Amino acid sequence: MLSADTDHSFWIPQLAGKTDLIPNHPNSMWMDPHRTGIFLGQCAQYCGTQHAKMLLRVAVDSPQDFATWVRGQQQPAVQDQKVMTGRLIFEQTACINCHTVLGTPGNGRFGPDLTHLMSRTTIAAGAAENTPQNLRMWIQDPDAIKPGSLMPAMKLSDADLDAVVNYMETLR
Repeated sequence: MLSADTDHSFWIPQLAGKTDLIPNHPNSMWMDPHRTGIFLGQCAQYCGTQHAKMLLRVAVDSPQDFATWVRGQQQPAVQDQKVMTGRLIFEQTACINCHTVLGTPGNGRFGPDLTHLMSRTTIAAGAAENTPQNLRMWIQDPDAIKPGSLMPAMKLSDADLDAVVNYMETLR
């Protein structure tokens, strides 16, 4: 585990103790869950003004379900001709500097991998439900959802913003 900005502490109470993340110091942890399900946690180290919005969600699957999930995650994003404009905007703006989408030039490591973005239930570290409306707001004005976020406001025109959101909606 790595931190890109400040000290954090990864904590899923039902699965494991806390593990600290310190910038430029990789750390690891081992969890041995005894049942499947969704387990909630949070950052347990005060890390700034948005500390309370650093929510974590861990999905524990059966070995068969996990193998199916891994195969799905290894597939490139499905491309649809009608969203190619949004993909081009994604590829020609700063998005690709921070985010990865398999099958595109985007190979950033600072922000989350977006290859299967719409398979997630939340965005912004759990601060908002993953809906097209919230995704649009997040791209347009991240501070409206999570003040102090490291995600920059992209300052796209309405047409470009709509195109990017349409593209992101295909990332399943």
